Amino acid sequence: MSAKTLRIAGVTRTFPGQRASAPTLALQPTDLSVAPGEFVAILGPSGCGKSTLLRIVAGLDQPTGGQVLLDGAPVTAPGPDRGMVFQSYTLFPWLTVEGNIRYGLRERGLPEAQQAEVAARFIARTGLRGFENHWPRQLSGGMQQRTALARALANDPEILLLDEPFGALDHQTRELMQELLLEIWEADRKTVLFVTHDIDEAIFLANRVLVMSARPGRVKAEVPVPLAYPRDWTMKTTPEFGALKARLMGEIREEVRKAIAAAG
Repeated sequence: MSAKTLRIAGVTRTFPGQRASAPTLALQPTDLSVAPGEFVAILGPSGCGKSTLLRIVAGLDQPTGGQVLLDGAPVTAPGPDRGMVFQSYTLFPWLTVEGNIRYGLRERGLPEAQQAEVAARFIARTGLRGFENHWPRQLSGGMQQRTALARALANDPEILLLDEPFGALDHQTRELMQELLLEIWEADRKTVLFVTHDIDEAIFLANRVLVMSARPGRVKAEVPVPLAYPRDWTMKTTPEFGALKARLMGEIREEVRKAIAAAG
């Protein structure tokens, strides 16, 4: 599979009102291009449409206007070229770790031996050896997200869509998962769209950070992250990291104030 360019062209999303309430405009016209192999993080206040945008790219939701294009072809439904990991633990509880990782491979009709080989490879890459036969209920949050990441990667998607995947984890586990994701990305250079509320996480992972406005969301700022790869946790203590964090904090605080004012 050759890598594809992702283009979000004038995408809007309006949700119908409940009963007598007015419709809600979640996304203003949004334009964005992501080159093959880029790691792009999306920051913004709660309710600004970050997750809605990601779901539209995944084909799990449809835009009210505009379109998502992969190498010029419109996205109208989920597909194997896009893999998604959610914040909530979305493993199938009736399947083991290995069963969850093999699920997409089985659905695609891969032979059993090939399923086993691919699953074993990603079990090893995500540090899950020894847990192949565990059920999701027997795993910690971090282990469940490792399994969800392995399941997404096993299908060899061209684009990885991550919606606050580490948001429910404790601080130390979250940092280890960030390092694991970076290690995999540096090896594979898949295109990544990563939604987060965490400024440090966005800077540490991405080579470009997009800041979205308060609802109705739009991309209001684009901040390149000119920090060299490979990266490790010590980068978070550098003046360069601190300067990027200060800039992004200023952008986000302005939008959070607007969101609070609109809610009040």
